[in-house]
Amino acid sequence: MNTQSTHTLTRNVHLYTLAQAFGAAAPPIIISLGGLVSIYLGVAKELTTLPVFMFNLGLALSTLPAAFMMRKFGRRSAYLTAALVSILSALLCAFGISTGEFLIFCAGTLLAGYYAAHVASYRFAVTDGLDSAIQSRAISRVMVGGLAAAIIGPQVVVWTQDSVGGARYAGSFIGQAVLALLAMTVLFMLSNQQSAASQQKKSSDTRLIDLLRRPKYLIAVSAGIVSYSLMAFIMTAAPIAMVSEGHEVHQAALGIQWHVLAMFAPSFFTGRLMMRFGKAKITAVGLLLIALSGGIALLGMELAHFWGSLILLGLGWNFGFIGATALVAESHTPEEKNLAQGFNDFMVFSTVALGSFMSGVLLNLSGWDTLNLVVFPIVALVLMAMLWQRKA
Repeated sequence: MNTQSTHTLTRNVHLYTLAQAFGAAAPPIIISLGGLVSIYLGVAKELTTLPVFMFNLGLALSTLPAAFMMRKFGRRSAYLTAALVSILSALLCAFGISTGEFLIFCAGTLLAGYYAAHVASYRFAVTDGLDSAIQSRAISRVMVGGLAAAIIGPQVVVWTQDSVGGARYAGSFIGQAVLALLAMTVLFMLSNQQSAASQQKKSSDTRLIDLLRRPKYLIAVSAGIVSYSLMAFIMTAAPIAMVSEGHEVHQAALGIQWHVLAMFAPSFFTGRLMMRFGKAKITAVGLLLIALSGGIALLGMELAHFWGSLILLGLGWNFGFIGATALVAESHTPEEKNLAQGFNDFMVFSTVALGSFMSGVLLNLSGWDTLNLVVFPIVALVLMAMLWQRKA
C-alpha cells in the first residue's frame, strides 16, 4: 500500500470517528425524551414508551435497506442520504410536538431509525481497505466517537429543551437536526475506496445460507447479538428497578451515566487488547463480564449493587460487542461485506428492540432477580460455542 493510500485510510478513520460523535448523539436524545414527550402530549400511560420502541423498530427494519444502499451507491452516498433523512425525521418530531400530534412524533422517531442503522455500520466501514491486523484498532477508534456522543446528546437536551416557546422539547429535536447537518459536512470529506460501479462488479454470489453454514461467522454474529441485547435488556429495566426499590431518580440517572461511560471509555484501548490477546479472547471476557454484572445484581438491592452491576455491564458490552464486530469483519470476504454486515446488524438490532420491550414486561411479571438470572444460560451457550470452535 502506497503512502497516499495509507494517508487516505487513516484520514477516513478520523472522519468516521467524528461522524460517529455527531450521528450516535441522536439516539440518546430520542431515548431520553421519548417518554417525556409522550407525557407532555398527554397520551395514555400504556403508550409512553411507543416513541422509543418505534425508533428501535425503525433501526432494525432499516439495516437491510442500508446494506442495499451501500452496495448500490457506495458508502458515502448512502451515508449522506441517511443524514438528510435524519434532518427530516428530527424536524418531523419537532413539528409533531409543536402541533400536539403524537402519531407524527412517532413517525419521526421511526424514521430516525433509518439514520441510526447507517451510523451503526460506521464500525464496519472503517475497516474497508485496512489489513486484518489493524482492523480491530480502527473499530475501537470509531467507537470512541460513541463516548463523545454520549456526552453531546444529553447536553443538547439540557440546553435546548425549553428553547422553543409553547413547545417544550421541540428545540432538542431541532438540535438533533443540526447534529445531522454537522455529520453531513464530515461525511462529504470521506474518500471512497471503491466506486459504486466497481463494487457492483465485485459483488459476490454468496447466499445468506452459505454464510450461516460458516461456524466462524455464525458464532461471531451470535456473540454480537448476545452482547448488545443483554446489555439493552438489563439497562432498560435498571432505572425502573432502582426507583422501585426506593432509590432517587437522580441516583438512577447517575447509574446510567456511569454505565454509558463504561460502555465507551475502554474503546481507547480495546483495539490494542484485541491485537495483543486476540479478538475471540476479548469477546469472551466481555461475555464473562456481562455474566458477572448479573451476579452482582443478584447480591442485593443497595445502590452499590445497581451501580456496580451497570458499570460491569457497560465494560462487558464494550469488549463483547467490539470484539464480535471485529470477528464478523474477518469472517467474510470484501465482496460479501454488504450481505454479511447487513444481516449481522439486522439480527443484532432486531433482538435489541425485542429485548428492550421484553425487559419491562418481565420486570413487571417476575422481578429484577429473574431478569439477571436469564443472563447466565445465554452467555454460557455462546461461550461454549466459542470454545467448541477454538477446539475444532
